[in-house]
Amino acid sequence: MATRHQVRESVVGLLYAVDMGNEEIDKFVEEIFEEKKIRNQQRAFALSLYQGIRENIKTIDSALNEQLKEWELSKLGTVERAILRLGAYELLFSDVDDAVAINEAIELAKELGNDTSPKFVNGVLDALKKGK
Repeated sequence: MATRHQVRESVVGLLYAVDMGNEEIDKFVEEIFEEKKIRNQQRAFALSLYQGIRENIKTIDSALNEQLKEWELSKLGTVERAILRLGAYELLFSDVDDAVAINEAIELAKELGNDTSPKFVNGVLDALKKGK
């Protein structure tokens, strides 16, 4: 069975695919989760994250853009944007502890982003947490 970290990694992958123009990915979410052995409670968690982000994307992007100051969300790398959206969703809309949400996003940035991604993700999400 998949861990919550693996669930989050899968959600980032789905967000990445959507951001790259693959709007059809929604038709295959269940299959993707099954392929990654995301089942039962973890599947419910994964679906709530993915659907929650998709439903609240404008609010999430607006909140992130407020924290980016010198940057624009649309100018960031696709991976970093997906990780920030996941982290922001968990901070703003879920009952996950803020420290856990930020730490998970940092770990994803270490695994999937470039050398500067973890520090950048930490800074943006920490500012978002303080501003909420």
